[in-house]
Amino acid sequence: MNFENIEKLAEILDKYNLSEIDYTESDAFSITLKGAVAAPVQAMAAPVAQAASAAAPVVNSDEGLHIVTSELVGTFYASASPDSAAYIKVGDEVTVDSTLCIVEAMKVMNEIKSEVNGTVVEILVDNGTPVEYGQAIIKIKPS
Repeated sequence: MNFENIEKLAEILDKYNLSEIDYTESDAFSITLKGAVAAPVQAMAAPVAQAASAAAPVVNSDEGLHIVTSELVGTFYASASPDSAAYIKVGDEVTVDSTLCIVEAMKVMNEIKSEVNGTVVEILVDNGTPVEYGQAIIKIKPS
């Protein structure tokens, strides 16, 4: 376990508003992260985030976009296998029934298909990330 992996666990803890994560890699390594521990880190980062937001105003650009959501709880995969190219990337044109990604649930690979024709604007989840039912995963600008 390295520091980057611990940071990823902390991000999952924060992203899904969990109170605690227990992780055991082997008999030799075990870690527990609690939500209350992450709060001071966020508090220290707040002035930096406020300064950044003051420099660049945030604009709600989701208006008119089609938001693709996860149809089930599972793991998001951008491609069919680790050696395969991603199904989509930002800027790609997609059509109705184009495969966008896979969500694995209980060892079953479920293809998520586009419901609209359009351009991929943003992919909201990283490859291999857990997703929840109804979670926004991809933004598409309909054509």
